[in-house]
Amino acid sequence: MKNEIHITTYIKKVIHIQEYILLAIITVIVLGIFSQWLAWRIQWPSIVIMSIAGLLIGPVFGLINPKEALGDLYSPIISLAVAVILFEGSTSLDIREVRGISKSVFRVVTFGAFLAWIGGSLAAHYIAGLSLEISFIIGGLFVVTGPTVIIPLLRQAKLKPRTAAVLKWEGIIVDPIGPLLALFAYEIIKVIGRTSFHISDLIPFFLGCVLAFLLGLGIGLFVSLLVSKGWFPEYLKSPIILSFVFICFSIAEVIMHETGMLAVTVMGLTLARTGRYVRSISSVGHFIENISVLLTSTVFILLTASLTRETILDIFSWPIISFVLAMLFLVRPLSIFISTINTELTLQEKTLIGWIAPRGIVALTVSGYFAEMLLNDGYQGASILTALTFALVFITVCVHGFSLGPIARKLDLANTNPPGVLIVGASSFAVAFAEQLKNLGTPVLISDNSNERLLPAKDLEIPTYRGEILEEHSEFEIDLTPYESILAMTGDTAYNALVCQSYVPEFGYNNTFALPVYGNAESNDVPLSLHARILFGEEAVFTELNRKINIGHTIEAIEISAKQTAIKNELHTKGIIPLCVRKKNRQIEFITLQEKITLEEGNHLIVLVEPK
Repeated sequence: MKNEIHITTYIKKVIHIQEYILLAIITVIVLGIFSQWLAWRIQWPSIVIMSIAGLLIGPVFGLINPKEALGDLYSPIISLAVAVILFEGSTSLDIREVRGISKSVFRVVTFGAFLAWIGGSLAAHYIAGLSLEISFIIGGLFVVTGPTVIIPLLRQAKLKPRTAAVLKWEGIIVDPIGPLLALFAYEIIKVIGRTSFHISDLIPFFLGCVLAFLLGLGIGLFVSLLVSKGWFPEYLKSPIILSFVFICFSIAEVIMHETGMLAVTVMGLTLARTGRYVRSISSVGHFIENISVLLTSTVFILLTASLTRETILDIFSWPIISFVLAMLFLVRPLSIFISTINTELTLQEKTLIGWIAPRGIVALTVSGYFAEMLLNDGYQGASILTALTFALVFITVCVHGFSLGPIARKLDLANTNPPGVLIVGASSFAVAFAEQLKNLGTPVLISDNSNERLLPAKDLEIPTYRGEILEEHSEFEIDLTPYESILAMTGDTAYNALVCQSYVPEFGYNNTFALPVYGNAESNDVPLSLHARILFGEEAVFTELNRKINIGHTIEAIEISAKQTAIKNELHTKGIIPLCVRKKNRQIEFITLQEKITLEEGNHLIVLVEPK
């Protein structure tokens, strides 16, 4: 601790206090985003990288102390960030996601949360040695998982939709419930401690919860009405809705502390429901999602960098480690298995859900608030709450982050197939191309709204989807988990562009491609910046490729040997059109106007060749 103070004090002497605060803020933001990128590159859970980064710049080297740098702004900034993250998570919920498992979700977020509260409280009392009063407060808080940790893990693990839906809904719905349970326990302790106790003393608590619920519902409906009436210009819609989120959160917090999270969650659920009817609200989601990613990484580093070395050392005490193990191997599995008896979930799904419960930002922030209140009330045992919470957060994040993928694959609840391809448009060329990809073991799906055009693909036993891919309901009818790339290959240039634009958030810019419809690909009114997403060569356009297939051209796969790695120089002279390369790791690399062929021994080059 002395070295930490010494380094921080030295930095302040070298630079002005305003520059120190600015440096601290910029460092936290940049380090958070870099941690997300590094986690993506090395395929680690992003929360693990962010935790390590925060610990290094904070308690380990003492370079920055965000809590000291931000002063009184520290807690409000984190609270507002959590509000935005919860709002973003709740707006992404759609009741159609839990079609067939609604009973399981309801049980997990109600009876399961109650069992987790009781079990966590008993573990805190009998294992961690906390008093019964403190145990029931912290036990209520520890039922949370939260979108800040669950959603990044689900994004990396690629779970099957049913299991992912249960974990996602639990994380978002229970996130505001945990602090309310802790607050409820705290209010009961205060009331019981009085000389004259009456049940009516709890009325202010329940009234505050009801008012927060109604506030979120009212503001959500009000914003939906304004949007439907066209009161906001498109470029101001996202900032205005974000402002209403802050208003909703702050008013609820003024009414009663810790009810702000409930209010913004209800507001988000209301907008998610009305967004199905007020179409333009859905477009706001991408803006809020990007803000949420930035805030998640920033807040997690703020919290971990603000820990002291004494708190880190307290984590390694035997009572705290024993408590964490009990939460991992007893409380969580039992609460899930008991609450989901006679539900739709299989044994494998119950096993995975019963194992995965990483804690995150809400647990860390709210535990600090309750620790301070309890210490002021004379509960000395509350001094270890911060260490206890961080131990549970860091260990569960690491253990569940690294084990989710392997366990999901072992239980057959994750997609283990090679990256698949979703093709939009059932032309003769698209069907022939899909057949070759299928023969190479690549999952492929052809989507078209014409059953007649899909018949050739069905005859070849290629998976198909009959419907409009741009309709909102299609994302609930198609499991997109197996597919990494989307190819828009219809005969309508504008439609192809619209498909690409609509699915960029789902597949990413680098995995979204379009096929030019007619003429030279360079002359299809496509901006130069988008040429990297235009499929195949300059002469490979929709009309010409389909004409070639119809007169007898075929699509074949050439296995590349060591002597053939330079084959790309001979392709065009032989009338061969290269389409894509299947790498040894089963990844598909599509050829575009800007990305040329790179071949290695063991690759398969898929080409369009003339009739023999």
